[in-house]
Amino acid sequence: MNEYIDEEEKEIIESLKSETWISDFNENIKKQYEEYAKFSLLNTRQIVANISERDFNKIKIKALQEGIPYESLIAILIHKYNEGKIALGL
Repeated sequence: MNEYIDEEEKEIIESLKSETWISDFNENIKKQYEEYAKFSLLNTRQIVANISERDFNKIKIKALQEGIPYESLIAILIHKYNEGKIALGL
């Protein structure tokens, strides 16, 4: 096994292999991840955006906290803005 994997990760891997792993996600979390999946399945277009290093690092941290790739978080934020669910607050 990879020497960089810690004990908790080893336990998770073993539980997945033995099929004893049970998700503890509640319905709200499941729905949230379903929404993330929808975004990843839509036709997408790659863009280039210049943002400050500070903002980029904060986005990466927030994405880690949410357990999603930072690209997905950015796409979700843009989508929510376009749908009027969040405002700029300028």
